[in-house]
Amino acid sequence: MTLVEYGNDILLLDCGGKFPEEEQRGIDLVIPDVTYVVERLSRLRAILITHGHEDHIGGLPYILPQIAAAAPIPVYGSPLALGFIEGKLYEHRQTDLVDLQPVRPGERVTFGSLEAEFIHVTHSIPDTNAIAIHSPVGTIVDTADFKFDPTPVMGEPTDEARLRRLGRDGVLALFSDTVRVEVDGSTPSERVVLDTMDDVIRTARGQVIIATFASNISRIDMALKAAEKYGRKVAVAGRSMEQNARVAMDLGYLDPPEGLLIPLEEALKMPRERRVLVITGSQGEAAAALARIAAGEHPRIRVTTGDVALLSATPIPGNEETVSRTIDNLFRRGAKVIYSTRDRGVHVSGHAGRDELKKMIDLLKPKFVIPIHGEFRHMVLYRELAMETGMKADQVMFPEIGGVLEFTPTTVTAKGRIKSGSILVDRLGDRGTGQVTLRNRENIADDGVVVVTIVVDRETGKLIAGPDLVAKGLKPELQNGALKEAEQELRRTLERRSRGEVQLGHLITRSKETVGKALYRRSKSRPMILPVVTEL
Repeated sequence: MTLVEYGNDILLLDCGGKFPEEEQRGIDLVIPDVTYVVERLSRLRAILITHGHEDHIGGLPYILPQIAAAAPIPVYGSPLALGFIEGKLYEHRQTDLVDLQPVRPGERVTFGSLEAEFIHVTHSIPDTNAIAIHSPVGTIVDTADFKFDPTPVMGEPTDEARLRRLGRDGVLALFSDTVRVEVDGSTPSERVVLDTMDDVIRTARGQVIIATFASNISRIDMALKAAEKYGRKVAVAGRSMEQNARVAMDLGYLDPPEGLLIPLEEALKMPRERRVLVITGSQGEAAAALARIAAGEHPRIRVTTGDVALLSATPIPGNEETVSRTIDNLFRRGAKVIYSTRDRGVHVSGHAGRDELKKMIDLLKPKFVIPIHGEFRHMVLYRELAMETGMKADQVMFPEIGGVLEFTPTTVTAKGRIKSGSILVDRLGDRGTGQVTLRNRENIADDGVVVVTIVVDRETGKLIAGPDLVAKGLKPELQNGALKEAEQELRRTLERRSRGEVQLGHLITRSKETVGKALYRRSKSRPMILPVVTEL
């Protein structure tokens, strides 16, 4: 999330969430602290969305209730991004908190003294927009996640002509994606993935399972094209995938021939060699379809010898272990698994390589550049890259979470920090209908903490010791036998699970859900549940 402020006008650019780190077990999502916005709600004009990926829209259901006093809050973005947002907010019963305003590339919208312009760029999802904010001080451009894909599978190439005109008119500051600044050259086109998917489906003997991000509509489109070519039907699995596919079809982004995209129940009645399943879980997420299939715990989908599983993604840093375990368990069940280490064509990044990052600087010719959407090393490398284009070191500013950059027409200055940081989303139960607690440093243990210790056999998944529950700071009504009841309920749950190598993320999630629900039934309180799983 980026906040732009001039006079009495505030705009928010994107509103995402991120996966928790390995040490944040028991946490479902991490979102930004919006205290600064809450304290200035009368000046908030709108939220502007660059595209529909989770790290750009996933925080909305948890942030909107904090700023509900300003409802309905205008939210601007492409029809696809807003369609995804509307589905999320419907689940959380929050559609009344927003006023969704679809925009097309090239549109300009005025918000007091600020004007936002949406500029089409290519990414791994259709209808991504860079956003230029025109102000009395000058124009700043947020590139969004972007690359220069000359042959996108869906939509048009990046609007280089408009970017070039902006550069001629004068750009004060460029806020640039930097995720792939370590990679020389340009990022390959999405066409590479289409060719790989075509080859996999053509040669597969059994069912083909394609795992990707739920919002990656272009991968669903590729699966449809290849499946039709080789006489197969396609079904999607995973609630978020099904929801996003419906949105994309309603809006015309997906337009498969009649009978090609069918319900999952119908596909599972067909011969295995006649079906392609597109599912969630490419990052090994514990609750997603792929991890449950790999663990043998999906209620409907099984894999066996002759089936092919294609992971159309590369692991996000921090997810490598969970993805590796998922792959191992798929192999154990007899499937052929195709993933990025074996075949680079299963996925191409949606982010610009070094040549494309330089190209963006050359097109916009900014006075200053601010590297965003990357780690600290990415910012350092981006500064070196910017200097290769002729910029000076003092024209590159490193942003900090909560850091304030103040611009004049000719200068940029770091002006301290605002209240900021990470808020931990602790969800119990299903999205929308489940209980949600937002935790920060101050309230993280208000309802107490329960540590769940489990020891399992790494090879067989058999329970060796535990579960043992140790608690601190619980409410009085949970002191008398409640922990023992939760412990017994968890033991029954674990003893019922399938045998095989431990699917760690799934085990952690099941432990948290079982214990959390058992304690909530007793007291309606939400202690922090911290599962600790040891494998021997």
